[in-house]
Order: sequence, then structure tokens, then C-alpha cells
Amino acid sequence: MLNEVTIERRLETLEQTVCELQQKVDSKPVTESWLQKLTGSISDEEVFLEALEYGKTFRQSDRPVTESVE
Repeated sequence: MLNEVTIERRLETLEQTVCELQQKVDSKPVTESWLQKLTGSISDEEVFLEALEYGKTFRQSDRPVTESVE
């Protein structure tokens, strides 16, 4: 079993580590959200619309074919 001195040293080390980590988090600059980064990143609207169409076609190709009953 650990004695009191060992536990105290480990606790001090843990507290110091938490303090250092908190300082790192606090000093990081605030970054933009993923949406803000994406907005304006598409410079060629025609290519973007073509990519959307490819995606739509791909999604529809995975749907089951329904037969119409007359």
C-alpha cells in the first residue's frame, strides 16, 4: 500500500500536470467553426453543382427499383 508521502507527491505531480494542460488550452487561439472554414471555399460554382449532381445520382442508384402495378 502507498504511504502518505508517496500519495502527496503523486497528487502534486498530477495537479502540476493539470495546470500545465489548462494553460495550453487557454493559450490556444480560438479557431473558426468547420462551417465558417467551408463557407467561401468553393470558388467554381459550376463544378460544385456538378459534384452535387454526381452525389444525387449515386444516392439514387442505391435505392431499390419499384415496379408500378397497373
